[in-house]
Amino acid sequence: MAAAAKSPLISRSGTLQKLINESTGDEDDDSGGKPCTVQLDDIPGGPEAFQLAARFCYDVRMELNAANVVPLRCAAEYLHMTEDYGEGNLVEQAETFLSQVLGTWNDAVRALHACDAVLPDAEDLLIVPRCIDSLASKACADPTLFGWPMLEYYTTKSLEETVVWNGISTAGKPWSLGADWWYKQASSFRLPVYKRLIAAMQSRGMSPENVAGSLMDYARRHLSGLRRYGEYSDGSSRGGASGTTAVLSDGDQRGLLEEVVALIPAEKGVAPTRFLLGLLRTATVLHASAACRDALERRVGNQLEEAALEDLLIPNTGYSAETLYDVDSVQRMLEQFMTTSTSAFAASPEITDEGQLVDAPSAELMPVSTVAKLVDGYLAEVGTDTNLKLSKFQTIAALVPDYARAIDDGLYRAIDIYLKAHPWLTDSEREQLCRLMNCQKLSLEACTHAAQNERLPLRVVVQVLFFEQLRLRTTVSGWFFVSDNANQGSSSDNCVLPRRTEDDLDFAAGSEETTDEDGFEAARHGEPSPAMSVQEIRQRVSELEEECSSMRQEIHKLGKPKSALSRLFGKLGLGGRSSRERQHESLPLPGAGDKRRKSFGC
Repeated sequence: MAAAAKSPLISRSGTLQKLINESTGDEDDDSGGKPCTVQLDDIPGGPEAFQLAARFCYDVRMELNAANVVPLRCAAEYLHMTEDYGEGNLVEQAETFLSQVLGTWNDAVRALHACDAVLPDAEDLLIVPRCIDSLASKACADPTLFGWPMLEYYTTKSLEETVVWNGISTAGKPWSLGADWWYKQASSFRLPVYKRLIAAMQSRGMSPENVAGSLMDYARRHLSGLRRYGEYSDGSSRGGASGTTAVLSDGDQRGLLEEVVALIPAEKGVAPTRFLLGLLRTATVLHASAACRDALERRVGNQLEEAALEDLLIPNTGYSAETLYDVDSVQRMLEQFMTTSTSAFAASPEITDEGQLVDAPSAELMPVSTVAKLVDGYLAEVGTDTNLKLSKFQTIAALVPDYARAIDDGLYRAIDIYLKAHPWLTDSEREQLCRLMNCQKLSLEACTHAAQNERLPLRVVVQVLFFEQLRLRTTVSGWFFVSDNANQGSSSDNCVLPRRTEDDLDFAAGSEETTDEDGFEAARHGEPSPAMSVQEIRQRVSELEEECSSMRQEIHKLGKPKSALSRLFGKLGLGGRSSRERQHESLPLPGAGDKRRKSFGC
C-alpha cells in the first residue's frame, strides 16, 4: 500500500490505522513510509464489503441497498469506523440507512436474508432481531389502520385493459391482500430464523389460524413428501408451496417436520385434517420420532370427522409390516376421537346415558355419524388385504358405537368384502364377524342381498329374514291403521281412503306379514304411505307373498333340516303354502341381479 493511499484509510478506520502502523513500524512518519501489506481475511462481508468501506473512505460515490447495507454495517463495525475517527463516519451512515430499510417489508426481508452471510456479527449487532421485529410488526398490522402493506397495486397487462371511456389509461387498480400475503416470503427463511419470526408474531397477537397457515406453506415448500398435498381447497397452488427450493436430505426433512409439528398451535381446527394426515404420512416415510407421530395422531383424532377416506390410507412402511396400510395408526386416531366425543356427550346435561343419544340433537351426533361412515369405508378398503387379521378388523369396527349408525349397510358391505378376501375363515369366525352388524338396521336392499349371500353363515341369513318379516308385518299393519284413521278423520283431511269391511280385515290379518320397499321406508321414517285402494293393497301384498315364498325356497336349498325351517316359518305365520306360492315356487330371488351385487361391492 502506497503512502498516499494510507491517509484516508487511517483517518477513518481505527483497525486499519493500527494494522498499517504495525506493518510499517513507524507510526510518526506522515510524509511517506515504505509500502505495506495488510491482511483482512476475516472481515465480515468479504472483499465486496471492504470495497464499499474503502470507497467511503475515499469519498467515492457508492450505491447502498437492502442487500449490501447489512454486510457493510458489519464491516464498518469490524474496521472501527466510528465517530471517534471522524464525524458522520460509516457506522453512523450505515445505521441510518438500515433504519430506513427496516421501514418496508420487502427491504426488511432482503436485509434479513443478507444476515445469513455475516453471522454471528449480525447477531452481535442485533440486526437479526431488529429485522425479525420489523417483519412481525408489519405482518400483525391492522389493515383498517394502515394502508401499507395491506394495500398494493397490480400492473395491468395490456393497454386495452387500462383504457377507460374518456381515453385516460390507468396504471393500476387497488386490491386488498388477504391474511396470507406474507406466507411466501416468510417461507423463504432458514428454519431457525423462521421459528424466531413465528414466535415474534405470536407474541404480538398473531391469530393461531394465520400461524398455522404459514406453517402449512412452509412445510409444503420444504418437504418433498407434501407435494401431493400442495393443492388448496380451491384447486389452485400458491407460490409459497410450489416455489423452487433446495432439496433437503431425509435427515434435514425429518428434523424440519418435527419442528413444524411442534410449532402448530394447540387450538383445534387451526390446521386442516388433510394437511395433518399428509404430515403423518410423511413422518411415517421419514421415520420421524414417536413423539412427533403421536402428536399428529392426537390432532387428527380430535377432528377425525373432517378426514377423507383417501387420506386415511397411509402406507405401512415399517420393516416388519404385515398389512398394506397402517391400520394401527388409524385405530389410535379413532380411539382418540371416541374418547373426546364421549367426554363431550358426558358433559352435556341433556344426555345421561347411551339410550338417550338417539334423541340427542343432530348437531351433536353429526361428527360421530360422519366418522362411522368413514370407518365403514375404511374397513371396506383395507378388508381386501389378506394379511389383515380378524381381530384387528373387529377391534376397529367395534370402536364405533351402535347409535352412530342409522343403518348398517356400510358395515355389512365391509364385512362381505372381508369374507370374500378371507375364504379360509371357519364358520365360528364368520359368525363372530357378523355379530358386529345389527341385522335389524339393514335396508331392504341390503336384506335382499344378504338373503342370497353364500358367504354369510346360515344363522345370519335366517336372522335377516326373521327381522325383515317382522318389519314387513309391522308395515302392513301400519297401512291399514293409517287407512282406518283417515276414514275416521275430519273432512278437512285431504287423504281419502276407502272404508274397510270385515272381508278386508280378514285379508289384512292373513297378509300383514308382507310389504314392499316403499311401505317399509314410510313406516321406518314414521310417515304414512300415500292413499291406496284396497285392490292396490291386495295386489302389493300378493307380490310380497311371492317374494317371501321364493326366499323360503332359497333357504331350503341351503341344506338345513326341513323340520327346523318349517317351525321357524310357522312362528312367522308362513307355515301354510297357498296355491299362489306353489305356482311361483321356482321363481328366483327378486333383486338378485348384478346391479344389487355391484352396489354392495360383491
